[in-house]
Amino acid sequence: MPLAAPARPQPPRVAKIRQPFSLCRCIAISLLTLIIIVGITVLIIWLVLRPRKMVYSIENSSIHDYNLTDNNHLNANFKFTLRAYNPNKRVSIYYDNIEVKLFFNSQPIAFNNIVTPFYQPCRNVTHLNDVSLPANDVALYGDIARDFKTQRTGGAVEVEVKIRAKIRFKVGAWKSGHRKLKILCTPKVNFSNSRKNSKSFPCDVDI
Repeated sequence: MPLAAPARPQPPRVAKIRQPFSLCRCIAISLLTLIIIVGITVLIIWLVLRPRKMVYSIENSSIHDYNLTDNNHLNANFKFTLRAYNPNKRVSIYYDNIEVKLFFNSQPIAFNNIVTPFYQPCRNVTHLNDVSLPANDVALYGDIARDFKTQRTGGAVEVEVKIRAKIRFKVGAWKSGHRKLKILCTPKVNFSNSRKNSKSFPCDVDI
């Protein structure tokens, strides 16, 4: 009777070593998940609120008590109305601090930091009437004095009105922190005490 062939030895099994879960990989996945959640949340809020930029303009601009001395020192009271339009359906605005400066050819002429703070509801138009910017004995130099006199001869001067404000947004019961609002307007201001410039001058807005 033939003998059975000896069984071949089986190769030793190599145990698979599982790599430990990397801490850096865990943190990266967590951060990616958080970014996605925040992005989706911001997108939902934007789709619900559909925020729109506020619209501002200068109206009824005029100059009162004007006097330019022989040595080019200016005394005058610049007045205008600021029209503020909030087109948003669900976002209202708190104007907590407002500063207004007036420039001619980039030279500061007048300043007012006592404009009354106010609250603006949704889809609202608010007029800040008779905003006053007094110029008291302001020296005009060289070309600036010459340009001012030239425009004075034409009955109106073009000035720059720069407005800086601290504002807060309100949505329902939630209020944001303070944000800086910058407004730039370039109205033409009439010299006649009896005649205001009724034209509306749109302003540039930066938030």
